[in-house]
Amino acid sequence: MLQYIIKRTLMILPILLGVIIIVFTIINAVPGDPGRRILGVSAEQSAVDQLNHELGVDRPFFVRLFDYIKNIVTRFDFGVSYQSMNPVVETLRLNFKYTFKLALLMTVGYVVIGIPLGVLSAVKQYSWIDNITRVTSVTLSAFPSFWFYMMAVIFFSLQLGLFPSGGADSWVHYVLPVGCASILNSSSLQRMTRTTMLETIRQDYVRTARAKGCAKVSIVWKHAFLNAALPIINSVGVGFAGMLGGTVICESVFNMPGLGTVIIKAINAKDVPLVMGCTVLLSTIFCLMVLLIDIVSSLVDPRVRAKLAG
Repeated sequence: MLQYIIKRTLMILPILLGVIIIVFTIINAVPGDPGRRILGVSAEQSAVDQLNHELGVDRPFFVRLFDYIKNIVTRFDFGVSYQSMNPVVETLRLNFKYTFKLALLMTVGYVVIGIPLGVLSAVKQYSWIDNITRVTSVTLSAFPSFWFYMMAVIFFSLQLGLFPSGGADSWVHYVLPVGCASILNSSSLQRMTRTTMLETIRQDYVRTARAKGCAKVSIVWKHAFLNAALPIINSVGVGFAGMLGGTVICESVFNMPGLGTVIIKAINAKDVPLVMGCTVLLSTIFCLMVLLIDIVSSLVDPRVRAKLAG
């Protein structure tokens, strides 16, 4: 098991290297330069050239790429933001806590909604409850998240005044974005839970539990759900990692601080160090979440443990 964890951890390094090279290439291929975007269109070209020289963007592409990777590996230095001239690490530290909190609450929310509805839909297959949950799930999947968030802000914040339309100072600011994101994302988890539960319910050990006279609650949750939990755990883990990157839309619409807002501003300003810092951070978290999912899967499912041992 330890050998497997070490092997998977080492596999993260080439993945992150590939992400750095690809994103660095794309962001530098975007037309324009940070000097012009910072000083404005009315600034003299000499001032723009001087600023670009100070920022180091007039150096050859491969030199900048090599220096960036070297600074990360040797000094854990992600550079300085072109906009604020503050260290990128400090900017990430100040904003990541908002994104992490939002992603965690959204994940908890869609798990609380999606899993019980999926289990109920499977247990009550072809009933009116199953039909309603399936239709609702498909309908929610068709809604663009940006439009859904905008409608929620217009109705609940601007018209009814029930929730603030921006900020992240108190728990009230999280109710509307977390609620909307949880409802939207629960649809896919509900369908997956229903599918895996239906497959498990038909297994022989579940029939045996029924024949022994076990309580229905015990059959559903202990015998069926625990054996169907592996793909659900994988989905939730990957979903949480995706939430960290997917908060861009949510933070933008609800005017909340976080990495999503930082990334958008950095891209518009062609702030290469800040864009790269956000990308490396989110990519690292995603890879670590996948590794954690593999470890949890090996602990939950004896078949996976046997495969790793073999």
